[in-house]
Amino acid sequence: MASATNVPNHFLASLSSDDSDLLRPHLRQDNLTLRSILFRPEEQVHRVYFPTAGIISLVVGLSDGHWVEAGMVGRNGVVGGGSALDGRVAINQAIVQAEGSSLTIDTEVLSRLVSASDTLRAALMRHELASYAMTQQVAACNARHELDERLCRWLMLTRDLLASDTLPLTQEFLAQMLGVQRTSLTLVARTLQESGLITYRRGHIQVLDAVHLREASCECYGAINHHFERLIGWRPFEPGN
Repeated sequence: MASATNVPNHFLASLSSDDSDLLRPHLRQDNLTLRSILFRPEEQVHRVYFPTAGIISLVVGLSDGHWVEAGMVGRNGVVGGGSALDGRVAINQAIVQAEGSSLTIDTEVLSRLVSASDTLRAALMRHELASYAMTQQVAACNARHELDERLCRWLMLTRDLLASDTLPLTQEFLAQMLGVQRTSLTLVARTLQESGLITYRRGHIQVLDAVHLREASCECYGAINHHFERLIGWRPFEPGN
């Protein structure tokens, strides 16, 4: 890798040249395979991920065997970065939602690097704060907003991270991440399709009208983007671009 600032990951691209020089020798390219689990709750996190394509979901497991998504990370940030700051075990499960690629670094190595650089530590802490704000917003969203608004929010966030109107997602996986029955999701998705906002076939959802899909989203879509822009300078893929 020639330079950390030349890769399509916002966190790496935002680093100073000195911090990029610290990281560069230790980064390696890895594939993100669909549905692969990067770490589980209570496990030690051995590698930190900087996605360059694809999406990683952070999910919380329930006693009935179901999983609900608490947040998602793609080319905007870092997965597992908190472990390099405090050495603690994972509090959730990280699973690849959309396949792609990532630059990775050994957690112990990153821990040493952040100890040597106050600016790198500060950047990582800002990202962890943005991720924490996202999980709080998602929790509030799941508790208060209707499924159609939540689905629109989820589709728009996924579109932002993939920078594409074609989303490789099944309704079954969507229902699992949103914590609802598939039949309920199917009814809402059908309404969105009849309204001309999306179309879907097995394994793929196509966004047809991102402007109105954003308008149909709950306030949490804008709130999450605001947190990331304010804390780490991330601005999403704009509708129509």
